[in-house]
Amino acid sequence: MSKLVVYQKPTCTTSRKALKMLDEMGVNYDKINYYEKPFTKNKLKTLLKKMNLKAEDILRKRAKEYKELDFKNSNYNQAQIVEFMIKYPDLIERPIVEKGEKALLGRPVEKIKELL
Repeated sequence: MSKLVVYQKPTCTTSRKALKMLDEMGVNYDKINYYEKPFTKNKLKTLLKKMNLKAEDILRKRAKEYKELDFKNSNYNQAQIVEFMIKYPDLIERPIVEKGEKALLGRPVEKIKELL
């Protein structure tokens, strides 16, 4: 059976809520701080495929880089958005939860239960 992996930022409130929920449920999981162990381009693209989402679907619109890169008025393609996400991890909504061949964005955190 595949282990649950939570890609998160420790200071993120939603990430902390997700980990707390999993702990309270007694779920065994690995957590990866993607600021300390950054996503590779291949890993991020694989997660997007597993989530059946496009890069813009997990863009964090509150990130300062979102405004600085003028996403609202720009027409970036998928490859460019992934490159920006690798360079500026704050652009990625979190947490991302993966189990085997499935993954999802853990917002709201209760959505994570779909993988259990």
